[in-house]
Amino acid sequence: MSAATALPKPSSTVPLLAAMRKALNGVLRGKADVIENVLVCLLSRGHLLLEDRPGLGKTTLAKALAQTVGGRFTRVQCTPDLLPSDITGFNIFNQKSHEFEFRPGPVFAEVLLADEINRATPRAQSALLEAMAERQVTVDAERYPLSPEFFVIATQNPIDQHGTYPLPEAQLDRFAMKLTVGYPEAADEIDMLRAAVEVGDDPPAVPQVFDAGQLRALQQEVAGLRVDESLHRYLVELGAATRKHAQVTLGVSPRGLLQWQRAAQAKALLSGRDFVTPDDIQEIAVPVLSVRLGVDQDDPVPVIRQILSSVPIPEYRL
Repeated sequence: MSAATALPKPSSTVPLLAAMRKALNGVLRGKADVIENVLVCLLSRGHLLLEDRPGLGKTTLAKALAQTVGGRFTRVQCTPDLLPSDITGFNIFNQKSHEFEFRPGPVFAEVLLADEINRATPRAQSALLEAMAERQVTVDAERYPLSPEFFVIATQNPIDQHGTYPLPEAQLDRFAMKLTVGYPEAADEIDMLRAAVEVGDDPPAVPQVFDAGQLRALQQEVAGLRVDESLHRYLVELGAATRKHAQVTLGVSPRGLLQWQRAAQAKALLSGRDFVTPDDIQEIAVPVLSVRLGVDQDDPVPVIRQILSSVPIPEYRL
C-alpha cells in the first residue's frame, strides 16, 4: 500500500473522525445524530436514502461531505425524462479522430446526490442502482469502473407523490440506510440566520479532512473489526424475527444482514472501538431496517422496536 493510501494509525483515526463531525455539524446545525448515521453509512461503504421535506439541508450536507473527503461532487435532478445514459455516460463520435469517445456521466464521482429519485423512470433508477451495487457501469459492452469511494445520497419527497415511480423493495435493499433530517430546533435556526448575515453570499468553507485514499483505508479497517460469534447468531435471530413478525410483509434479506453487520462495525469505529457490541447493532437498527422491511403501517419504528425487544441480547464478554 502506498504512503498516500496508508491506513491511518489508531491514534490518528479519532481526530480525523472528530474533524469530520465538526465540519458536517457546522453546515447542518443541531443534527448530530443524523451526521453520526451518515458517517456510519459512509464508513460501511453503503449508500444513503434521505426521505424528507425540501429545504432541510440535504444538498448542503452532500456537498460538504464531498469536500471533507476530498472527492468530486455531482448532482442529478431525477425527472421523468432522465435517461440511463444521463447517469452512466455515453459514447459520442469524434469527427476529427473518426472514433467514438466515452463521455462519463455523473456517477463518475466520489459523492453523487440523486435528487428526488422516485421521479425518475424505472429504467433510469435501475441504471443508478446497478452502478451503486457493482461500482461500475457498462456502456456499449464496455465496462468502466467507478471510484472505490463512490457514495450515493438519494432523496425523495414524502409529501408529494404525484407523478412518481416508487422504488420497489428489491431496489430499496440496495441502500444501507434511510434517514430523515427533520426541522431544526429554534436555537439552531437562529444560529443559521445569524451565520447567513455574517458570511453574506459566500457559503462557509468546509475543510478537507481526508487525504487521498484515507477514506477507503478506513472503510477497509471497518470491514475487519471484530464481531463475536454470539453477535453473528444475534443478527441471524433478529433477521428471523423480522420474517416472522405479523406486521412485516417482507423481512430482512441475507444481504440486509450483511449490511447491518457492516454498519454496526462502522458504529464501533466511530465509538473508538475495534470490536462490535450488541448496543452497536441495536443503535443502527432503525435506519438500517427502515429502508428494507415491508411493514403494513406508515411508521416502521414501533415494529422495529418490537422486533429488537423480542430477541434476547446475548451475554457478551469483552
